[in-house]
Amino acid sequence: MKPALLLIKDALKIFIIFTACTLLFYFGLRAMHAEYQDYHRYDPPEGRAVKVFNQDDQEWVERLSIFFRLGE
Repeated sequence: MKPALLLIKDALKIFIIFTACTLLFYFGLRAMHAEYQDYHRYDPPEGRAVKVFNQDDQEWVERLSIFFRLGE
């Protein structure tokens, strides 16, 4: 009888630790998501920025040739 109670006690400890770690991970991910949700990586540049590449001017054949030539 005593080994069964020890087994249940150990299983309950493991379950509680697993649940606590899972909740900590979950709420950590939610906090990171909330922090970076409104972070704008692609804001328009400020100052005297110049657009250096306009992809609309090239045809797909020319772009494919550049891809094979330069390995981009």
